[in-house]
Amino acid sequence: MTTVYQENDLDKEFENFWSKVNCYSVIRFPYDQRCDFVRRANSCIYGTNFVPYIHLMACSFKCRNRFEEHVFVGLFMILCYVLLLCAGHVADVYYSPALKVISRVLHMNDHLAGVTIMALCNTIPDLLYQITIVNDRECVFANDIGTALFVVMFIGGLVCYVTTFEMHAFNTVRDLLFLIFGSLLLELSLYTDRTINYHEIIGMILVYVAYLIVNVLDLIMIKYTLKLLRRELLELNEMPDSPEHLAKIKSLTGEINKLSKEERVQILKRRTTNPRQQNFTFMTQVPNEHEQLEIEQKRDSRYVDMNRGLFKEFILAFKPIKFEVWRNAGIIERIFLVTRVPVVIICTIYIPLVDYEEPKNGWSKLLNCIQIWLSPAVTIILGKSLIFRSKERMWYASIPQNAVYGLYSLVLTVPLSIFIFCQSDTRSPPKYHWIFSILNLMGSVFLIFQCTTELSVMFEMIGYLYGISDQFMSTTVITATNCLGDLATIVTMALQGYEKMAYAATIGGPLLVVLLHCGSVMGVKTALGQHITWYAMVGNYGGILFVLFTLSLAMTLLWACLLNFHARRSVGIFSMSIYGLYIIFAILINMGIISPYEHQVVNDEIYKYEV
Repeated sequence: MTTVYQENDLDKEFENFWSKVNCYSVIRFPYDQRCDFVRRANSCIYGTNFVPYIHLMACSFKCRNRFEEHVFVGLFMILCYVLLLCAGHVADVYYSPALKVISRVLHMNDHLAGVTIMALCNTIPDLLYQITIVNDRECVFANDIGTALFVVMFIGGLVCYVTTFEMHAFNTVRDLLFLIFGSLLLELSLYTDRTINYHEIIGMILVYVAYLIVNVLDLIMIKYTLKLLRRELLELNEMPDSPEHLAKIKSLTGEINKLSKEERVQILKRRTTNPRQQNFTFMTQVPNEHEQLEIEQKRDSRYVDMNRGLFKEFILAFKPIKFEVWRNAGIIERIFLVTRVPVVIICTIYIPLVDYEEPKNGWSKLLNCIQIWLSPAVTIILGKSLIFRSKERMWYASIPQNAVYGLYSLVLTVPLSIFIFCQSDTRSPPKYHWIFSILNLMGSVFLIFQCTTELSVMFEMIGYLYGISDQFMSTTVITATNCLGDLATIVTMALQGYEKMAYAATIGGPLLVVLLHCGSVMGVKTALGQHITWYAMVGNYGGILFVLFTLSLAMTLLWACLLNFHARRSVGIFSMSIYGLYIIFAILINMGIISPYEHQVVNDEIYKYEV
């Protein structure tokens, strides 16, 4: 009599083994078995972003010892340099001019543009990406608080160091208090019942909506106050002169000039009027001065015919190195310019340029008409293939299937491109040229996000390869690499004269991360039936992160009030040192020298003794 084997839970678990196993578990296997493991594990496919590093290491390079793994990592450090180069170039040449134009068109001031447009552009792409891989991410609270700490203290401190400026007093205090309240609300929601529900998630979303409403109302009140002051000044000018009237006119003029700086974003020149050497020093130096740019002065062209010089203008747009820059550059700068050539050409093809400092504001008729249909189609196809892809095949295998979505966009963009080509000319940009800044911003954000995501995947692989704790990597190295896009865009804007906008983004971005990012990811986990626990969200580093983050916000509020809201280099170094303090704590926790900061239940039985 034959016995029928009945499957148990362990058999069912092995049926889904290859769909659930972590790709980085391949490190535990012998070198000759790693390639077979990588080809069968699904996470080795969907766990990559652009380059399949583990597949290259195990199957293509066929690393067979530790030395070959070191060489493999060294080769991809070159790719790290290229990715950083691409993110920096896009932020400087494309992202910053587009942000200025859109902020000015929407009649925003520096602060509102920083807490809305910059914060959203730096955070929303990562939010969408984290939602798509929600099943593979733990320690959401710790990662998000680590991101917020890096942005507020390190990037914010770097802004204070590279350029000194006077903050918006009331706006800075209000934003810091909102950020403190948001972080306390998130911690309270998790700490009370060790989980988070939909009501708490909706509450955090409403807090962020209230924050946006308050910022918009603040700008409306500034505009309304300016309107009343200008009306009062006009009435005083019509009255007979007297010492009292002249004194009041002088007072009103000064107040109007002060408020006018906060009314609307101004287009400033990149180059300063008093350039100085950026040497390391603790001393606060005289801030750089940026002249306001006359927008209309760059619109003229020498061409008379409508399409004269069309192809010449198109070819010159791809010039990767300017002759004057090359002539004045040293040997190291020339090497840098040569290595940047592929990045410059790709960006020129993909991203429309709208820059009021360039001749004709960056308008190139033929190139821009091509970019009208090329840029959206490429973004849709690559975005769909890279972010919303199947877990069973590589991203490039999905391009033929997802190409249809890019073709759908051509139905709208190709007729629009033909219309603009027939209606515009090469003499000057059309009046609607600013609309191209939307495509500019969209392409810039997409490229910067892909560069930082690729860096994160690369360093995650390196962490597993060298046996570093997953929690330690995710709350230190990975959070920092995810914020490299924020670092590039915020510091670029600060160096170009938009310090207030940049510093506002270092507060508005973390508030968006704490309230919407963390709440949304936890909400998706809850909707998928995953049980959210305190330790799974916080881990070993969430406790110390929250304590340092709260203390750092309180200290930022303190020094801002004590220094009358004047940012100095010394406070920039102080802020960055607080993040360095967290790194020290994290290293000591990872080495087991100190225990994690966490809530522990005290056993009263050990204190009882018999009389």
